[in-house]
This record gives sequence, C-alpha cells and structure tokens, in this order.
Amino acid sequence: MERGFWGLWAALGCGLALLARGQRAPGAGEPWRQLIQWENNGRVYSLLNTGSEYPFLPARSPEVPQALPDSQAAGQARLSVGSVYRPSPNGRGLPDLVPDPNYVQASTYVQRAHLYSLRCAAEEKCLASTAYTAEATDYDVRVLLRFPQRVKNQGTADFLPSRPRHSWEWHSCHQHYHSMDEFSHYDLLDSTTGRKVAEGHKASFCLEDTTCDFGNLKRYACTSHTQGLSPGCYDTYNADIDCQWIDITDVQPGNYVLKVQVNPKYIVLESDFTNNVVRCNIHYTGRYVATTNCKISQ
Repeated sequence: MERGFWGLWAALGCGLALLARGQRAPGAGEPWRQLIQWENNGRVYSLLNTGSEYPFLPARSPEVPQALPDSQAAGQARLSVGSVYRPSPNGRGLPDLVPDPNYVQASTYVQRAHLYSLRCAAEEKCLASTAYTAEATDYDVRVLLRFPQRVKNQGTADFLPSRPRHSWEWHSCHQHYHSMDEFSHYDLLDSTTGRKVAEGHKASFCLEDTTCDFGNLKRYACTSHTQGLSPGCYDTYNADIDCQWIDITDVQPGNYVLKVQVNPKYIVLESDFTNNVVRCNIHYTGRYVATTNCKISQ
C-alpha cells in the first residue's frame, strides 16, 4: 500500500514536469498547453501563467475613460448617465416653462363646498375676500371654478425656485414646503372688456418632476431638500387639489376668459416668456361651466 502511494506521487510529479516543459517550449508541449490554457472575451488565461507572458491590465489604463476635471465638466451642458441625459448644475442654457392648454380644458368644472371644509385653503388665501368677513360662517357655501394645471419645462436647464432653501415656507395643513410664492396667477376676466371679475390668487407651489418624457430623468421631489423642474419633465396639479381654483361665489352667469400664467413676474429667467399664459373661453350658467378654445397666448 505504501509503495503504491509513493508511486502515485511520482507519476503526478512527472506529469507536472511535462506540463511546465510544454509551457516553456511552445513547439514541443502544444497538446498539453491546450489543456491548461483557454481564451475568453479576447483574453488568454493559463493555469501556469507567471504574469510575464500575459501582462495584467491596470484599472487606470487608456481603455478606461478618465474622470473630467471640474473645469472641463462645467463647460458641458449635459452629462450622460446610461441612456438618460441630465443637465449639469453648472451647464449653460435656460429653462422654458409651458403650461398645457388641453389639460386645462379637459377637466374644468364647478364645485360647491362649505367653508368649514376649506380650512387649509383659507389659510393660504385661496378664497375671495367675502370668505374672510366677520359675517362668514362655517356653513356658508363657496362656489369654486376648478381646473387642473400641467407645466412642462421644455428648456435646456433646470427651473429652480427663486427663494433659497432656508426660506421655503412650511404649510402644516398640506404637510409640505412651498418653494415659490408666485409660481402661477389665476384670473377670471370679462370676455368683452378684459376686466377682472373674480379675485384671482397667487398660487405658491411645491415644485417637483411629476412625470417626464422618455429619456429624461426625474430628479426633483416635493421635499425640503430639492425642488425644481427638470428639462423634459412636467409638474402636474390635478383639479381636485386645494387652491387649484378661482372662487367665483360672487360672479354672475355670463361669458368669461380664464387666464392661467406661470412665472408671472418673470422672477426666474427663461429662454422664452411668450408661452407662459393659457387663456380659455368660459361660459358660466350659474350651475356649470363650458370650457372651450384653450390656447397659449400672451
């Protein structure tokens, strides 16, 4: 038994010697080499490789793209992240806000609500002045012209709030921060004279990327950390959200124009201010409204 054990070790040693000889002499040991050497993805691997024949490729080789220094990165307007493009914080370009007229026209309606159910909206000054008088009671009914809003940033840079983050206003009723005091103005105008017939209000918004076109990355949320609107993305407010209305309690039936304007005081610079207003024809019967001909205008 012991003699057989040592014989096995001797045979194994001879085999390894032959393999090593085949590694050093390509012509003589080619069949053995094929058993201990293989190729994968263009690279050759060997069990007997010492590192001299097949040099190790360093991680920072010319095949690996180097990171750009800050000075060069700042000059690039957009950075590639896989198949998605996102703007550089220091890149050139301007935002361009465009409200969606079809979105407004599709879902405008009249709602009647008791004043006690509008407590949060009253705190944000979203009602007409008659709702704040001493005679007003919780059971008074307010008539609200509700409509949705969807705003797209079709520019080449982020639309960022005009106020610094430390000055954003916390709204305890709605449990979020408002980063802009006047992101939108809502007004109801007489169709003949253009005179305001309802007390429109300034809508403060919590800016975020609600949805984005294909290939654009959502980067902003309604939080205390980052708010804004990325290129190719939309900030959407449905008609059933608080303050997404004009209080028309004191308005008589007739024909009017609904005017919705974003970035109304041009506080945030844009590449084009001529597409910031939507106007719609409103026929109010006293019970319901018919909304037609919504379009972008100045």
